Parts: sequence; C-alpha cells; structure tokens
Amino acid sequence: MSDYKWCHGPYCHQSRTQDRVRGSKGSKVLRTRKIKQTAWNEKTFYKYFCSNGCYNDFANANIERIRLVAPRNEPLETRIEDPKKVTHQSDYNPSYSWTETEIKERVDTSME
Repeated sequence: MSDYKWCHGPYCHQSRTQDRVRGSKGSKVLRTRKIKQTAWNEKTFYKYFCSNGCYNDFANANIERIRLVAPRNEPLETRIEDPKKVTHQSDYNPSYSWTETEIKERVDTSME
C-alpha cells in the first residue's frame, strides 16, 4: 500500500503554487498534489484532498451523485428535554445580565 494518495480535487493541477511545478526546463507542468497518509488524516476527508478548496471543488462538481448515495427523504430528530430560559448575572458588571435558552438532550432510560 502506498503512503501517498493523489488529491481528488478536479482543479488541483491548475492551482498556480510553487510546490505543484514539475518537469525540466522548457516542458514544465502543474501537477496534482500528493497527500501523505498519516494517523492524523486517516479518518478525515484530508485523506483524499490537499485542502478545503479542493474538497469543495470536488463536492460542488459531484453533489448530485453524492446525494444519491444516501438520499434523505425525512428529517432527522433528536429528543430533548423541555427548553428552559436561564438568566445569568455578570460578575464584573452587576447591572448586566442576559438570558439563554438551555437545550439538553433527553437521556433515554429505557432498556432496548
């Protein structure tokens, strides 16, 4: 298995950066970047893309095919407890306070 993969960005080879220049004098080319496979990137999209830009270019070019892999026909939902409004008081300015809505996930206590 190779320690490197080529970037899958469709325009990676067109980015004008010095590290992409390859070839001998008179026949230079811009080449797609190689991505070293490490423990850091093994479970991320950085395993296949050298940058967010290359990932976005790939996703934008292939979004319909990507969507067809796992179509979403209904919304997802997460059960929560009833939200509570909580008022906080500033430690530095006693005349300043703010209110936040506290949303907590409901803990499922049923045994399945």
